[in-house]
Amino acid sequence: MKNERLLLYVLAAAMFTHIMDFMIMMPLGHQLMQLFDITAQQFSLLVASYSVTAGVSGFFAAFFIDRYDRKKSLMFMYSGFAVGTLACAVSPSYEVLLLTRSLTGAFGGVLGALILAIVSDVVPLERRAHGIGVVMASFGIASVFGVPFGLFLASKFSWHAPFFLLGGLALVISALIITYVPVMTKHLRADGHASPMKVLREIFGRRNARLGLTFTSVLMLGHFTIIPFVAPFMVGNIGFSDDQLAYIYLVGGICTLTFSPWVGRMSDKHGRLKIFTIFGSLVIVPILIITNLTPVPLTVALSITAVFFIFSNGRMVPSTTMETAIIKPEVRGSYMSIRSAVQSLSAGLAAFIAGLIISEKPSVVQADAKALINYQYVGVIAVLFSLVSLYLARKLTVAQGA
Repeated sequence: MKNERLLLYVLAAAMFTHIMDFMIMMPLGHQLMQLFDITAQQFSLLVASYSVTAGVSGFFAAFFIDRYDRKKSLMFMYSGFAVGTLACAVSPSYEVLLLTRSLTGAFGGVLGALILAIVSDVVPLERRAHGIGVVMASFGIASVFGVPFGLFLASKFSWHAPFFLLGGLALVISALIITYVPVMTKHLRADGHASPMKVLREIFGRRNARLGLTFTSVLMLGHFTIIPFVAPFMVGNIGFSDDQLAYIYLVGGICTLTFSPWVGRMSDKHGRLKIFTIFGSLVIVPILIITNLTPVPLTVALSITAVFFIFSNGRMVPSTTMETAIIKPEVRGSYMSIRSAVQSLSAGLAAFIAGLIISEKPSVVQADAKALINYQYVGVIAVLFSLVSLYLARKLTVAQGA
């Protein structure tokens, strides 16, 4: 379509705010745990609350998301996301923050699915991995700019500041969506709206779709069991200061930003399954190293986490592209919405499981911090789910007209 690249950049900007909003909570973990005097389990609820409400709203959104113009749906979801983010910014307590994070997740989860559905509608399958790679480079931008700058604002002002920044950016991006995202109605059915039961039958009644949703769940369980606790682990177990945490996201973000479009091109050229298999296998190594890490110099820790970001993102781009191709366009929005629900619920479950396994003790490497215990067992669980995802990926097939 005309101005395809510009559209991808606008969608990437919207995805950037969604990803930064989710990511910023994790490096703020140490600060929030001290400020609100909460445990690792209570902090894991803050992370999980966003994912759980995103999962619930994503499931119900599946029944109507394919009924409307994609642009109108995007504006509605993005507006709700912006309001929720600003509500987080003014939250005065742990309980209120938990509530506002849940509100933001209810819109943010559907937002991510809708953006991927738009990319899939616009970009043909033979070039789609590159298009998704461009949009998913927002993970890198969020890490390179968003998280370090958000941490800087939090350290200089308060933890509220990053959410005020996101709220302001959301207003600007809303104007870009209005201006540059076209009306999109080609996905609408000629025979009218599908009933909720018909939507469920067309998705859960298809073996390929069921496999795709299982694949998503397993992949998230192999990823988000360790992600929420990387920052607290680096502080309490490795000896990072709060300021040095920004370097992890800066280095990892640069790697993601650099490699994400390249991984997309390689997936289009050599096959999505092949590239997923390569990176899905390689990521096991840094998972095991990170979760068993002992105090090491800053440069060593940064190198290990950078490799993890590269390999982890290397499996996310082709796996996402694979899932956009297993369903027909007329129910793609519904499938991606349910996929987002499964993804969010699985991520929330992963964080919750990790929170149950991990315990704390006073840190010997960082004053006023707590070291995490049993993180290595969480790493083993992540590896097991990662291996299962490699098996499931081989079972997926491309749908006609995808």
